[in-house]
Amino acid sequence: MNIWACFAMLAIFLCAVTYFLYGRGIAVSKNIRAVLFMFRPEKNADKVNLDSCTGWVQRVGRFHESSTYELILNTQLSKGEAEFSLLDRKKRPLLKLNRRCPSSRVDLNADSRYYLRWQFTNATGECELRWKPCPLIMEGEKCK
Repeated sequence: MNIWACFAMLAIFLCAVTYFLYGRGIAVSKNIRAVLFMFRPEKNADKVNLDSCTGWVQRVGRFHESSTYELILNTQLSKGEAEFSLLDRKKRPLLKLNRRCPSSRVDLNADSRYYLRWQFTNATGECELRWKPCPLIMEGEKCK
């Protein structure tokens, strides 16, 4: 087998692995300029530590049950801004969270794919996004 065929097979394999990891929400796509940037996706949360960060990060998010979810954004920034957006399969925004609006509820389907997108503007500090399914609740109530 010649060397070019080996390189082609390796490239195809790496593309397939990257696609698989991104589709499962393990790999992320990003466009970031920062002194420090640490992104830690978890099962029910995303955590970010940053220093002088400008740019965006996006990953696929899967929600394990069809339900109304409460999403809570906790930003502890000494400067700059951070914004989180939840996008549907066609990348249309379902909700946006930031310092002025740190929590919201949204109905999500377990069979759908969603995109979790972070946007940073000269941000320094820590951010955390947590989500949890809410039981049936009355209008105006919050998840416990």
